[in-house]
Amino acid sequence: MDFLAASPLPGLTTEIAYLALACVLLAVHIICQAVLLTRDLGSQYNAGPRDEARHPGLIGGRAERALRNFLETFAAFAALALAVTVTGKADWWSGFGAALYFWARVVYLPLYLGGIPYFRSLVWTLGSAGIAIILWRLVW
Repeated sequence: MDFLAASPLPGLTTEIAYLALACVLLAVHIICQAVLLTRDLGSQYNAGPRDEARHPGLIGGRAERALRNFLETFAAFAALALAVTVTGKADWWSGFGAALYFWARVVYLPLYLGGIPYFRSLVWTLGSAGIAIILWRLVW
């Protein structure tokens, strides 16, 4: 069962390793959204100041909303992962919470792009539970 909270990157604590991987996942979200926005609205619009409101297509809109949703949770995850590490309160549970957050967010993106309801919400809840676990270990 220790593999659930083991660091995926040698030399880093579990929480910091998953924070680094979440930064890579953030880049994946940004690239996905940018590529789909360019596909839907054109490179000239995407490279410009976007002063006029245009709406991307179905998948591009989903990529944009998925990125926004990721950003809504990422700040709390990052702050808590750093806090639990620097305070020395990191343990198996906080590592498990970090892993749960990261892997749920990995699964969330294709579910959102695919327009899959309910299961996507369940996965979001699991990711949020990961954040709550880290907060619990930091406070108690």
